[in-house]
Amino acid sequence: MKTVLNEQQIAITIKRLGHQILENHSDLENTVLIGIQPRGVYVSDQVVKEIQQLVPADKINYGKLDITFYRDDVRNNLHVPNQTSINFSIEGKNVVLIDDVLWTGRTIRAALDALLDFGRPAKVELCVLVDRRFSRQLPIQADYVGKSIDSIISQKVFVKWKAKDGIDEVVLQ
Repeated sequence: MKTVLNEQQIAITIKRLGHQILENHSDLENTVLIGIQPRGVYVSDQVVKEIQQLVPADKINYGKLDITFYRDDVRNNLHVPNQTSINFSIEGKNVVLIDDVLWTGRTIRAALDALLDFGRPAKVELCVLVDRRFSRQLPIQADYVGKSIDSIISQKVFVKWKAKDGIDEVVLQ
């Protein structure tokens, strides 16, 4: 098991991602941030917390998106949905989707399908904590990347969060 990001590196990376999003969407007037359930919400909560230190909270539209029933790669298991909470319109907005790990691209494809139930955004960008390059099954790439790693298909990336796992850490196993 190899540590990819330790607690301090995650904190710095989250801060950088928040600043990069604000560089491209300075006033957030036409921008919404959406964390992908379940694991992407841990990243998005922290990115939004960083942005809230720089922009008034009432300027931030932040939601959480469940993609359980939009996935195409899990068909034979019992699906237990998470909560979707998007209490604003995404019609004509710039949407920044936030997730923990970009691997095959299938989660993001499902998220794009799910987003259409809430309207037609003007633009969708992707922010990820970890990008597993060279393992894409779909032509999807992130606009904001915390850390890019090269890994083989048999390796797993685990993103651990203090709130759930007792430690902030990204490991490759």
